[in-house]
Amino acid sequence: MRTSALLLLAITAAPSHAEQATVSTPDTIEQVLARPLFNDPYMCSEHAAGELPYPGDDLGQDCMITAFDEGKEPLFLRLYRTDGSENEDWYGWNRPVYSPCDCDVVGIHVNPLTNQPGKQNESRASGVVLKTSDGTMFAVAHLQGFVVEEGSRLKAGDQIGFVGNNGYARAPHVHIGAWRGKQALQLRWDQRAMRIH
Repeated sequence: MRTSALLLLAITAAPSHAEQATVSTPDTIEQVLARPLFNDPYMCSEHAAGELPYPGDDLGQDCMITAFDEGKEPLFLRLYRTDGSENEDWYGWNRPVYSPCDCDVVGIHVNPLTNQPGKQNESRASGVVLKTSDGTMFAVAHLQGFVVEEGSRLKAGDQIGFVGNNGYARAPHVHIGAWRGKQALQLRWDQRAMRIH
């Protein structure tokens, strides 16, 4: 009975096919498909349109690796062990980061400073700028330990570096943003490429 009620609720609450259609207007946000940055479980928070109105930041996402801490109850996904006051406490710290696209590395910036969790450094984050064959650009930031160089050709899923904590960051995470021309793009994760955890 409960399943039938939930199904009925889902059907009546779902928009009709006509309501789901997108009309192409200048205000429509274009999307781009991206391979997940991690092979670990993760979560992302999204930047609202216009919140950070710069290429690579507008409509971007900040992604953090999560894990189950088997020694703590209740058992649910967490961002860090202990109190999170050290970078090494964070499950994402120094974990591999993978390319979101088949693309070329067109820029790398290295920031040698590492932030203490909870404190940001007002400097540009370490990161890479990637370009696909159709001109889509990706910025992947707050990295450390790059394993690529400018001019490298990547396949989606090739490793590019490791999760860091630098620039305008308060904790180990990776920022990703995409754009084409002057148009920010909304990221959509390729869930076929996600690892089953």
